[in-house]
Amino acid sequence: MSNQRFASVWDAIEDTPPEAENMKLRSALMTALKSHLAQTKMSQAQAAQLFGVTQPRISDLMRGKINLFGLDALVNMASAAGLHVDMRIFQAA
Repeated sequence: MSNQRFASVWDAIEDTPPEAENMKLRSALMTALKSHLAQTKMSQAQAAQLFGVTQPRISDLMRGKINLFGLDALVNMASAAGLHVDMRIFQAA
């Protein structure tokens, strides 16, 4: 048994650093969207109409089914919700 330490759960479970970075970004976007929908008390049907997707797609988002969402789709949803996505890029430690 190893006592490895990781900066993120994604670093621990993904096979490569690029995959882990992608999952970190998707996770952050999904969390922001879920929080926004909860704060605005928007129904899944309302959110689906706003985002231009189906209600089951919003259900997948709310249940955290991260593998069903790509970065493009999540950025588009965030923009439709009136959220601004800001990206920072810096040298890895």
